Amino acid sequence: MRVRVEGDSMTPALRSGDRLLVRRGAPIRPGDVVVARLPGAENTLIVKRAAWLTEEGWWVESDNQRASGRKDSWDFGPVPAESVLGRVVLRYWPPGRIGLGA
Repeated sequence: MRVRVEGDSMTPALRSGDRLLVRRGAPIRPGDVVVARLPGAENTLIVKRAAWLTEEGWWVESDNQRASGRKDSWDFGPVPAESVLGRVVLRYWPPGRIGLGA
């Protein structure tokens, strides 16, 4: 699965316009960058850092808590595990920022 980052909620690790390769169904560990469905707007995908797993699902956070319009578990609570679609494995665009570390 491929996704494009929009907004500044994940800076400095990810920037708006970065394109990511996501492994669907990959095991998730705390600290991984993941793609999930936004609770309450399931057609919208979000890119966040998995912080910890609760009985209700994954607590996901923005790296940049001061970003304009950022939404994460501080706003909507844990994301159900089935709504976490996969783990980011590679940033493939832009060329100068290609890499595994997100």
